[in-house]
Amino acid sequence: MIHPKDDDWPSKHIDVHLYLVYDASMKTRLPVLQPDICCVSVIDPDSMPAEEREQTLRVFKALADGTRFDVFRLIASQDGAICACDVVDRFDVSQPTIAHHLKVLREAGLITVSRRGVWAWYAVEPAGLATLELVAEELATPTRQLAMAG
Repeated sequence: MIHPKDDDWPSKHIDVHLYLVYDASMKTRLPVLQPDICCVSVIDPDSMPAEEREQTLRVFKALADGTRFDVFRLIASQDGAICACDVVDRFDVSQPTIAHHLKVLREAGLITVSRRGVWAWYAVEPAGLATLELVAEELATPTRQLAMAG
């Protein structure tokens, strides 16, 4: 039994306190179907080869920066390649910073670069988009299975 009069009660029973706060804030209550069994329907993701996993992590790390994400979105929204000068003009950071972001995106396999005279032109790398689509599809699969079952 918890004794609220004990001066040391909060420090001894922080889990109880957190549970009470968490429980009170829950909006949905589901019935317990099998109270003696917990987590019987855990879905394990398919195994991923180490090389594919590392490539996927590189892609997500590259997109984790807000400016880099926006640069990628700009390039991906074009019908073709976009000149580096047009990328630099749209962001409130210096040209060397944009060059760094473009390099990270290129090394992650998300964009390609080609030279036209003195200018660099950037376009989306289809394999990079395929990686993003594959991961999104993989993550959405359990949700779709639940939606179909319900």
